Amino acid sequence: MPPPHLKSAFSLLLTAALLIAASASAEDDIISELQHLRSESPSGLIRLDDHLLGRILALPRPRPFSLLIFFDAVQLHDKTELQLPTLQSEFSILSKSFLINHNESSKLFFFDIEFKDSQRSFSLFGVNSLPHIRLVKPNVQNLKDSEHMDQGDFSRLAESMAEFVESRAKISIGPLHRPPMFSGKQIAFFMLVFLISAPFILKKIVAGQTFLHDYKFWLVGAIFVYFFSVAGTMHNIIRKMPMFITDRNDPSKLMFFYQGSGMQLGAEGFAVGFLYTIVGLLLGFLTHGLVKIKSLTTQRLAMAVALIVSFWAVNKVIYLDNWKTGYGVHAYWPSSWE
Repeated sequence: MPPPHLKSAFSLLLTAALLIAASASAEDDIISELQHLRSESPSGLIRLDDHLLGRILALPRPRPFSLLIFFDAVQLHDKTELQLPTLQSEFSILSKSFLINHNESSKLFFFDIEFKDSQRSFSLFGVNSLPHIRLVKPNVQNLKDSEHMDQGDFSRLAESMAEFVESRAKISIGPLHRPPMFSGKQIAFFMLVFLISAPFILKKIVAGQTFLHDYKFWLVGAIFVYFFSVAGTMHNIIRKMPMFITDRNDPSKLMFFYQGSGMQLGAEGFAVGFLYTIVGLLLGFLTHGLVKIKSLTTQRLAMAVALIVSFWAVNKVIYLDNWKTGYGVHAYWPSSWE
C-alpha cells in the first residue's frame, strides 16, 4: 500500500484537477451562452440582469473576457438633456461594428442593463447618475473599481465610446458601420420619380421658369443660411442639443437659457441668431435700400433707428455671453476721455 502522505498528495492533485476542469467548464458554458445571446440580438447587445452578472462574477479571475456595459433607465428617456435613446443607439452601433469587424470574438462582450430590472447591479457598480458606461476588465473584483466614461466624453457618441475602449482595454473596435441614410427601396423610389419628372424639369429649365431663376428664392435662401450659421445650428445638430430643459429645482419650469460655457441650448442659439440677423438685415438695408431714398431727413431718421436697434441687439448678445461664461466684455474708452 502507498504511504499515507502519498495518498493525501494524490487527493489534493485530483481535487485541484477537478476544480480546474470545473472552472474551465464554467467558463466555456458562460462564453457559449453569451455568444448565443449575442447572436440572437440584431446589434450584438446582450441584456444584463442581476442573475447573469452574478454568474459572470463567479468566474475565477482573470476572466477570459471584458464587459462593456451601458446603463439605461426607461423612465428617464423623456429627459431630452440626457439623450439616453440616442446614446443607446450609438452604443448599439458600436456593438454591431465590433461584431462585424471581429466575428465571434470572445474578448469583449457588450451589455445594456435597465434600472428597474437590475437595481442591485446598479448598486454594485455605484451608479447614481446617467448616462453611464462601464468597462469591466478581466481582473476587476470590486465593480466600483471598474473604469467609466466621463460625462464630457459622450459628445462624439460612438466614436468617443470606441476611443474609450481602445485606450482602456487595449482592444481595437475597428471602423464603425453606421446604417445608410436611405434604404435600397427608398433610393429606387427616388430614382423612379426623378426619371418620370426629368423631361418636365428639363423643359422648365430651358424656358427659365424654375424657382432657381427667381431672385427672391436666392434672397430668402441667403437670409436662411445666414440665420442658421450665426445661430450655431450645426453645433446643436451634431451634439443633438435640446431646445430647452426642465429646471431641476422646479420641474414645472422650463429653462431656455443655461448658465455655463460648456452647454448651449437650441433656444439660446436661435435667440442670438435672431439678434444677429436683425443687424445683418439692417446693414443690408442701409447699404442697398437707404441710398435710393431721396429725402435726406428720411435717410437720417432711418440711419438713427438702424444704429439704435443694432446697438441694442449687439448689447444683448454681449450680455448673454457675459452671463454664460462669466467673462466681461467692456468697451474701451481712451484715457483722454475720462
